[in-house]
Amino acid sequence: MSDLPLDQVRTLLAVVDEQSFDAAAAVLHVTPSAVSQRVKALEQRTGRVLLLRTKPVRLTESGQVVVRFARSLAQLEQDALGELGFGEEGTRTLTIAVNADSLATWFLPALAAVPEDLGICFDLQREDQDHTAALLREGLVMAAVTAAPQPVQGCTSRRLGRMRYRAMASPEFIDRRLTGGPLPQLLPTAPVIVFDRKDDLQDRFLRGLTRRRNFTLVRHHIPASESFVDAVAAGLGWGMVPEIQAAPRGEALVDLAPDRPLDVPLHWQQWKLDSPGLATVADAVAKGAKGAKAALR
Repeated sequence: MSDLPLDQVRTLLAVVDEQSFDAAAAVLHVTPSAVSQRVKALEQRTGRVLLLRTKPVRLTESGQVVVRFARSLAQLEQDALGELGFGEEGTRTLTIAVNADSLATWFLPALAAVPEDLGICFDLQREDQDHTAALLREGLVMAAVTAAPQPVQGCTSRRLGRMRYRAMASPEFIDRRLTGGPLPQLLPTAPVIVFDRKDDLQDRFLRGLTRRRNFTLVRHHIPASESFVDAVAAGLGWGMVPEIQAAPRGEALVDLAPDRPLDVPLHWQQWKLDSPGLATVADAVAKGAKGAKAALR
């Protein structure tokens, strides 16, 4: 094998981004059969299975390597078109993974500071900060806000700050479930709000508070940042709320353990790619994080 045919590489990337052969065919303006033939030809050329034909499709480790190459190539092409001033053809799409609480607080104002004339389109993927690095590793995104300080292979890492969380509950919930005993005894059995099944902030707080590992089975999954805080304020359960989101609620939320904040470090990781667009976004995110003192420490 002397090279990777670019039409086949771009086709694989389209299948991954669109999550199916049919959707990729629509984007590429070819038939699903042509998409399948290109991917198969690329697999034959590399001698590797690149894609698992599941719903949605999934990359193998070899496929991740090819997709990282494809996304880097696409970004360089978009940068070149942008510098040449080819109008809409010069727009550049940046795929970024970001955790929900950053997305709901400081991250979007940071992106808004990116000059519009650069023609950058943002493709954001929401993921838990402990799992965003995996999307970088798989080639699904080019940059990520992540809790991991250690750079993913082929990436750089820059510290953004710490998001501070507080164990919060409504006054009514405290009266109903958290009176008549010490907090370490009552909290592990009380209903809790979690963002999704990857969210372990509540369990992490409880482990530090009690040194136990088995907690309540009553878990309400609320996979939206603002709705999560709404659920805590409504008395559905207790939960770890970012300070910046708790402050506007006033007396509707009570800090259960003022001396036990939970700080989550955040870092910006991105591919080592000589891309002016990516560099501009990275600087805007770093500047936005530094200025968001209410959200990050």
